[in-house]
Amino acid sequence: MRLSAQEEYGLRCLLRVANAERGESVTIPTIAAAEALSIAYVGKLMSVLRQGEFVASVRGQAGGYVLPRPPEEIAVADVLTLLGGRLFEPGFCDEFPGLERICKHSIDCSMRSLWRSIQQAIDRSLAGITLKDLLRTESEVDILLAAPPVAGQPRRVRR
Repeated sequence: MRLSAQEEYGLRCLLRVANAERGESVTIPTIAAAEALSIAYVGKLMSVLRQGEFVASVRGQAGGYVLPRPPEEIAVADVLTLLGGRLFEPGFCDEFPGLERICKHSIDCSMRSLWRSIQQAIDRSLAGITLKDLLRTESEVDILLAAPPVAGQPRRVRR
């Protein structure tokens, strides 16, 4: 399994906006240059992020993109879902029914169990991880991810 390019680069573009000074907008060309991506591709990603309300566009001479809310209120899981979707959704078996539609009528589908358990592991790993957390150093994020999540609580690293 892999993250899609849209998930990876979309999250990186969002981090560029989050890393800007509070209230300072970041332009598409600035993001494209920093990430070595084409302006057209960054424009597409920023449009997706804007439609998902993870960034807001600012018009005018000092225009660009800003975060519409603080980075600690933006869940990484939600961003990745917008950019690439979830691996397993309840309607998954309707999408891939097979010739005899076995999964749709069976309560004992090993494939459904596999994808559901992988999705649950992903959800547990991302629980409480926010954009603010990803603005930390790599070693701080490693510590953060090693700590078990507390249900309903954002993860925190002690400094």
